[in-house]
Amino acid sequence: MGRIFLVDLEGRCYRCRFCDTPLALADDVLSRTFNCRKGRAYLFNNVVNIMVGVVEERSMLSGFHTVEDIFCCCCGQLLGWKYVAAHDKGQKYKEGKFVLERWRIAGEVTEEFNLDARLGSSDGESH
Repeated sequence: MGRIFLVDLEGRCYRCRFCDTPLALADDVLSRTFNCRKGRAYLFNNVVNIMVGVVEERSMLSGFHTVEDIFCCCCGQLLGWKYVAAHDKGQKYKEGKFVLERWRIAGEVTEEFNLDARLGSSDGESH
């Protein structure tokens, strides 16, 4: 296995709860109102220092989606998923976006910002 080169993030960011690797800037949060099977989740425009899993079709609370699980590139911990394609026209805004499950990340970010007025949804597997 080769050497891991991490993208360093400047500013307030979210990190892997398990190994402290920087994952996403607070400015890249699109919504904090997502829900998944294990609780709250955040929708991000961009996430770094990840590896993606295999592309698969999943039935989720908001419909059928093509997704890839995302993992921390340092510790390998499952962090959430990336939307590859949405089959419902109303869900197309999610394509190319990332979901990080809140309990899997730690933040240098206070929850003071009211991002709930932005895009919001609930998602997760429906089974």
